[in-house]
Amino acid sequence: MKIYVYIDESGSIHKNSKTRYFAVGGYFSYEDDKMKIKAKYKKENLELKKKKKLDLDTEIKSYDMTEEEKIKIFNKIQDIGTFHGCVKVFDKKYMKKEIIDSNIFFNYAVKVLIQDCILPELNLQENDEPIEFIISIDNRNIRVGELNNLETYLKTEFCIYDDNFEITYYDSKTNYGIQLADLTVNTFYNFYKNIKLVENVIKELKPKNFRVSLFPKNFRNKKLNSE
Repeated sequence: MKIYVYIDESGSIHKNSKTRYFAVGGYFSYEDDKMKIKAKYKKENLELKKKKKLDLDTEIKSYDMTEEEKIKIFNKIQDIGTFHGCVKVFDKKYMKKEIIDSNIFFNYAVKVLIQDCILPELNLQENDEPIEFIISIDNRNIRVGELNNLETYLKTEFCIYDDNFEITYYDSKTNYGIQLADLTVNTFYNFYKNIKLVENVIKELKPKNFRVSLFPKNFRNKKLNSE
């Protein structure tokens, strides 16, 4: 079974950063829907650029969009087959130790994302075949010498399972899957940072399509499904 995962981050995990929250996540889907999701986002993205009279090669980040524009995109995508938004938000206020190496912590964050927000959605009790995780990640914060570290780390952390991890890094300017991941993770990052920024967007999201949890606490979809 192949699972396609698109990951970006919001906030900062640098040891000198004063931001309280850091989020990693995006979305995942099964093979049947991966092209459909990206094609739909690309269409909405290009229409938005034309509306804003931007060059078609320009990358629109989530903070460039209005709430109405974000809602329109999510409403076009969230009901596509196996689309699953997945985000892990880290509250640095409750961490007992400072983050010394941001790349090492990023690897840990991705592992926790898979463990808490992806695996629970895969109905593994009904399907015990090995999972092949095809993971696409924005390359802007990864040092060249550490490009292979995450793949090795995940294979080690999940060594008791017959799963595999294939990591590919992309420039988000050329990858619509990662751009959609940016929109998703940034929406929930702002949900914790300042809900007023995305309050209307959150109201339009369907709980069945999103799994979001807070670290070190671990609960699903704060306010999104009234838990």
